[in-house]
Amino acid sequence: MRLLRRHERDRRAEKTRRGEAWHDTAHVFTRRGGSSVAPDYLTYRFHGLVLRSGLPPVRLHDLRYGAVTMALAAHVDLPVVQDQVGHASIVLTADTYTSVLPELHHRAARATARLVLSAARETARRVRRGRCGWMTQV
Repeated sequence: MRLLRRHERDRRAEKTRRGEAWHDTAHVFTRRGGSSVAPDYLTYRFHGLVLRSGLPPVRLHDLRYGAVTMALAAHVDLPVVQDQVGHASIVLTADTYTSVLPELHHRAARATARLVLSAARETARRVRRGRCGWMTQV
């Protein structure tokens, strides 16, 4: 976050310095004059950085996939994630990313079980206290 904030501050300063010469594309990462960076160039540069880092091979797109998956694992609402990745359909976001998170399925099952068990305990309490409508009619 610190690096992204510094990058944003530097970018705003460059935009101010260049004035009318700045090409405002609204992209986070741009060329010096604000114009868009070619996607192939970013992929090429990222590949070189990964090789030099000694880390296992990873594609640039894998970072997006990982970020979305972690956001969902952190309980970020699906519509928020959909907006962040720019999907037109929430179904696309859900189909693409939630299937890879068994933990989300386990969490949903535990939450459902808690709800059912809580309702069962409450019903049992009511039955013991004789407050169940059907018990008084029998």
